[in-house]
Amino acid sequence: MAHLSTIQAFLEPKEIAFCGVSRNKKKFGRVVYDSLKEKGFNVFPVNPNADEIDGEKCFHDVSELPDSVKKMFIVTPKDQTKDLIEKASEKGIDMIWIQQSSETPESIELAEQKNIDLIYKECIMKFAEPVTGVHKFHRVISKLFGTYPK
Repeated sequence: MAHLSTIQAFLEPKEIAFCGVSRNKKKFGRVVYDSLKEKGFNVFPVNPNADEIDGEKCFHDVSELPDSVKKMFIVTPKDQTKDLIEKASEKGIDMIWIQQSSETPESIELAEQKNIDLIYKECIMKFAEPVTGVHKFHRVISKLFGTYPK
C-alpha cells in the first residue's frame, strides 16, 4: 500500500501524463481525465490512436511528452502497463500511479527495479481534491476500515 505522503507528492504539483485517455466521454479513462482537468490538473493525454482530445494535443507515445513531465497516471488494459512503465523510465518519469485493475505483478516488479515511486491498488479519484460523490464515500469507508493510506 502506498503511503499518504507518496500520494500527496504525486498530486502536487498538478502536472501529469495520462495514459489511457479515451475519446469516448463515457469510458472510465475519459471520465477521470475530464475530472482531473476540472480539478485544475495540467494533464498531458497519451493515446496512440488520437491526435487530440477536445482540441488539446494528444501524445501518441510516452517518448513524445515534454521533458518537464515527471509523473504518469496509467489507466490502460493490463497488457499495456509494463511497456508504459519501461517507456516512462526511459523518459525520466520517476513517479507512476497505476489505476486499480491496470496493474500486473510484472509491471509492479519492473517499476520497483527502475526505482520508480509507485502507487497502485488505489483510485486516484479518492484522493484528487476536491473529492466528491461516490469517491468521497469510498474514502470514508477506507478510513473506517483502516485501509486508507497513512
